[in-house]
Amino acid sequence: MSASAAAPDLTLYYPFEDKHFADHCFLCGTPTAPAETVLVFDQWLLERYNWAAQQIQLLDQSVQTYQNLRIPCCPGCRTRYVAPLEAQVATAAAAGPASLRALDEKTLFLWLGKMFYGILVLELLNELNPLIKPQYPLSENGQMLRRLQAFFQTFQALRVPIVFEDFVPASIFLLETDPRQDPIPFEYDDDLTTMTFSIKLDQTVLIASFIDNGMLRQAMRRVYEAAQRPLHPVQVAEFKARVYYGAHLLNVVPDYFPRPGQPGDEHLVYDTLIDDITREIFNPWENAAYGQSLQEMWKRWQIPYTEIMRNPAQPLSYLYDAQGDPLTLESFPA
Repeated sequence: MSASAAAPDLTLYYPFEDKHFADHCFLCGTPTAPAETVLVFDQWLLERYNWAAQQIQLLDQSVQTYQNLRIPCCPGCRTRYVAPLEAQVATAAAAGPASLRALDEKTLFLWLGKMFYGILVLELLNELNPLIKPQYPLSENGQMLRRLQAFFQTFQALRVPIVFEDFVPASIFLLETDPRQDPIPFEYDDDLTTMTFSIKLDQTVLIASFIDNGMLRQAMRRVYEAAQRPLHPVQVAEFKARVYYGAHLLNVVPDYFPRPGQPGDEHLVYDTLIDDITREIFNPWENAAYGQSLQEMWKRWQIPYTEIMRNPAQPLSYLYDAQGDPLTLESFPA
């Protein structure tokens, strides 16, 4: 094989100007046949957790089964990039939390990002249907679209060899649940407008805040360090409320710049710039709004907002006791 044949393709793809979301590979833009697709949630997930026939409601109120959530993908990208990524994560997930924790952040970012972007693509495709009128169209949310475009710049690292210079594109959190307290093997939720995503695989919960350059993880470093213990699911839900609300407060969208290439380069190098001169990185924290995020995450336990906000200066917490020390919760209080 010649050197030119073996050289990596460093060409970046940009699907947003022409809205190439249908009939074009989601990774490289190659036109695709109707049968050339990949599952948003891979087959190993659907089989391991018996999830294929479970239903999901999209923003247009349509209901789909997970086995029907597919996005266009050319055979080359499926074979060279998507399948190896899924196989790597499937092997780690089967081995347990320690193996998932051993994966590098870039791998977790790309795996979580593939599912997150897949859901977004399906939502955007629905909006292109003239007969569908979602209540809150994503395509009309300028800030969200800018974040999505920034996300896709970094997500191309799934196909193009990209080195992120001194930054990670997302805040990735990995929590472990107490198996005695948490019988649910699989859960998934997201917030598309704030670009947050969470998935539970047995005892492991992975949470991502995309396109924040790790700033939310830095802001939450003490909370995250204190949460490195087996958690009751109500504590996991509280941690997620902090992540999702923190992502809502994010007030900047990073810019990404590939460095000029040279002949013979085998990868691209990305630099990043954040406009933190004219604006604050995070908007001010408001306990009342955070309490609403908690109420949403605690729906399973039916904790009313009045109880959450009994002390407006210190919303209810199951992660910490009244003195602010990490709380070990053996069971949810009756």
